Amino acid sequence: MSELFLNAIKSLQLGLEDYQTNDPKRSLSAVRNFYAGTLLMAKAALIKQVPEADPALVLAASYKPKPDGGGGLVLVPSERTIDFNEIGQRFKSFGLAIDNAALRNLNRIRNETEHNYTSASHQAVREAISQAFPVVVDLFGLLGELPHEHLAECWKTMLEAKHLYDKEFAQCQGSFREVPWTSESMAAAVRTCPSCRSHLVQLAEDSSTEPTDLEARCRQCGAEIAAGRLFEASLNDYFGADLYAAAADGDIPPLGTCRACGFGTYVLDENACAFCEDGLTKCEMCSEPLTPFNVSPDSDRMCDYCAHVLSKD
Repeated sequence: MSELFLNAIKSLQLGLEDYQTNDPKRSLSAVRNFYAGTLLMAKAALIKQVPEADPALVLAASYKPKPDGGGGLVLVPSERTIDFNEIGQRFKSFGLAIDNAALRNLNRIRNETEHNYTSASHQAVREAISQAFPVVVDLFGLLGELPHEHLAECWKTMLEAKHLYDKEFAQCQGSFREVPWTSESMAAAVRTCPSCRSHLVQLAEDSSTEPTDLEARCRQCGAEIAAGRLFEASLNDYFGADLYAAAADGDIPPLGTCRACGFGTYVLDENACAFCEDGLTKCEMCSEPLTPFNVSPDSDRMCDYCAHVLSKD
């Protein structure tokens, strides 16, 4: 059993023990330790796939080629190892599956708890544990280990946290069941708090069920959420992986800012704003489909290129 794996177990246990205290002062420590344990588990899983390889090469964030003095070439690993933002790509390179969305959510919760430690709640810790739960279970599987054998009583704590969070989550999401969503993306998206990014968001008791008139409330941070901000945060969360990939590859993102309402809720695949339903058609000059990224700032009937050429004429 590797030292990396044992350190991962210790970090997970510390995080779960901090969570068990139900002490707000230990909330930040709980998230930090659980976050660290999950990352160490992922690194241990990668190393296990190539037991003959140098662990430094397996986990390095980058490499530099260097002549070996005998006419060959060696790769020198960087001192910095892969982090949560890079672990998914390394798993993909190894032909391994990992829940990137859950990893991003855990990373998000950890960062936000870190930056807002004075208001870190017990619910935030429970959400972090719940988001990481399937990842941790999968990592134990890749390592050929059973979680209950290593986490003992802490495994029961983890199961209980997951159960309680799932119950709260189902209640929150169920409060929107009567809303007649006009956007397929918004109907499929998990309602997300724009303030703390929690998924424990419920429809306010006295709220209208009309999508544009919704009023919601976050059960984690208490924020009151207007419809436009709810749509924006939820869609950003829903398209998170695609937005990240588009930014990394220089592609067109799946979401844009709507000219009509000003929210970042224009869904390119739906060719309309999920919030106000405003849509774009085709450029009257070249017939190119219009999007928030190519439409002229002076006319919603032309692309910016054609508008530019026309202005020259």
